[in-house]
Amino acid sequence: MEQIQSFFGYHKALTQLVHGRRFIGLDKRKKLEALSALCGELLRVDSVGIWTLSLSDDHLERDLCYPRGLDGRGQGLSLSRDQHEVYFSALDAAEIICTHDVSTDPRTRSFHPRYLNETQLVESMLGAPLYDGNRLCGVIGLESRQRRQWSLADIACVTAVADTISLINTHEAWLNSRKELDYITHHDDFTGLRNLRALRNYIQQQIEQQAEESFALLWFDIDRLNAINNGMGQQVGDAVVSEVAARLRGMQLPGKEMVARVGGDEFAMICRFPQGRGTMDKAVDAILETINYPIRIGEQKVQISASIGISFFPDDGGDVPTLIRHSESAMYYAKACGRRQAQYFNQDISSTARARFLLESQLIEAIAAGGLSVFYQPIMSGDGRAVVSAEALVRWQHDTLGCMSQADFLPLAYEAGLIADLDLWVLERVCRDIQQAREQDVPMPPVAVNLSADSIMDPLLADKVRERLQRYQVLGTQLELEVIEDAVKGDSTVLQQTLAELVRMGIKLSIDDFGTGYSSLLRLKNLPFTKLKIDRSFIQDLPQDTDDCAITLSILGMAKGLGVEVVAEGVENSEQEAWLQHQGCNYLQGFKYHKPMPFEAFMALLNY
Repeated sequence: MEQIQSFFGYHKALTQLVHGRRFIGLDKRKKLEALSALCGELLRVDSVGIWTLSLSDDHLERDLCYPRGLDGRGQGLSLSRDQHEVYFSALDAAEIICTHDVSTDPRTRSFHPRYLNETQLVESMLGAPLYDGNRLCGVIGLESRQRRQWSLADIACVTAVADTISLINTHEAWLNSRKELDYITHHDDFTGLRNLRALRNYIQQQIEQQAEESFALLWFDIDRLNAINNGMGQQVGDAVVSEVAARLRGMQLPGKEMVARVGGDEFAMICRFPQGRGTMDKAVDAILETINYPIRIGEQKVQISASIGISFFPDDGGDVPTLIRHSESAMYYAKACGRRQAQYFNQDISSTARARFLLESQLIEAIAAGGLSVFYQPIMSGDGRAVVSAEALVRWQHDTLGCMSQADFLPLAYEAGLIADLDLWVLERVCRDIQQAREQDVPMPPVAVNLSADSIMDPLLADKVRERLQRYQVLGTQLELEVIEDAVKGDSTVLQQTLAELVRMGIKLSIDDFGTGYSSLLRLKNLPFTKLKIDRSFIQDLPQDTDDCAITLSILGMAKGLGVEVVAEGVENSEQEAWLQHQGCNYLQGFKYHKPMPFEAFMALLNY
């Protein structure tokens, strides 16, 4: 009867503690301290310790001790599995460690004499394992300096306290897992910013809570990140993304509420400007200035920029999908207008965006289904009499827009990230045409294929070219690859290795549109280019324009000094031809000789 009354008393005290408002509001450590103190006072023992099992399961460390400083050391004692193997095995088996004589019990006698001396000759112990979910994570241990027979009520009390602690552990782990899941679900793991899901949720909350108050959604896209990745390496590209994220996060911008990373190279920002759009201009200028400042990565200085689209709630969209779609449309329009700028959404942009999206989808389908064609424009010898090579120019016979030249849809291919795929499609079609000409016994001259910056910076370009040469049994000497000046403005290791490998295949390399970019004599000297093509803008006013004459003469002189051949493109009349011939230009190309023509017409010309 006495044990039953003791049990009821223990149960009541424990229930009042754990369900009290004060206990519920405590952090985990304070809760464990309160439970240890209650256990010690109810059972009148000399000490109560809470021990934590290491993640490796090889030792226990006393984390809490009641009363504090009992043996002058408090927490910090450690028990190793290899010294107390039987005790650890009992805990592994979920046993209650109940012993009135620690020196004789097989589970505890390994504690004598070192541990027992340190704790001032403990005679009796009562312990219960603690859990975190289904994992053993420690033990609560009661110690008495007097020999004691533990009652069933004592054992039940310790077991209940141990179960309570285990529930606290499990609940904390559940809360932590929820926090981790919430973080993973709503944050970008690379930058730590909120992600697209979090952005959508936030916008929806703002719409529901403040349906009449305006806010702006800014949509950012890092310009030419793909080219940076290909030309300088993924690590540099990642550093750019990380730096842009840090700059957006750290901007002290009045009205800024949230920054999110919503794609590989895209970010978004929510800003609230009570006075409307008029207050946005200075903020946008500050954002562009912050983002467009060069990044130094090691010894490299990387110039970056971003394009921004801006839409307003509720004027530009009353729901989340519309608001995001319109800010994206404005961003794409900013890119189409030359990048490094911001554009506000309007209905004209909406129409343009819809048309652009449709045309982009059609271009993707045309590339995949072979809906494009390659025209060939002959390149003539210096005297203008013989076809010595040709330039491959892609054409798109659109169902409603008619025949579209490169100038009509290449900008779209760049913006949509399709330009590298388009380059490879043209290269493959040219190789196929060379194979077909060989089968028809027509000696086809070398063909120049244009490559974009995205392609020339691709570290796998040489392998892709080699695979197509082998597939169609084309010699490298039958190809020339043309790149614009800006594509080779960085002397990266990847670029040098790619160009060297292409040259080893027998392919000749030339710089297209020379004079319009940033090439230098030193770069031309160090890279294996054997031909320059003078941009047509310098040819069209020859020989009347003295500036164009001077520029063209300097290019011809420089090329001669470097041992590089020169092609003049855009030759349209006899005066231009005569002047260029007099200056010793190696090759001529333009409408004076031939316009771009389909493959069949080019074959007929070669057979003539």
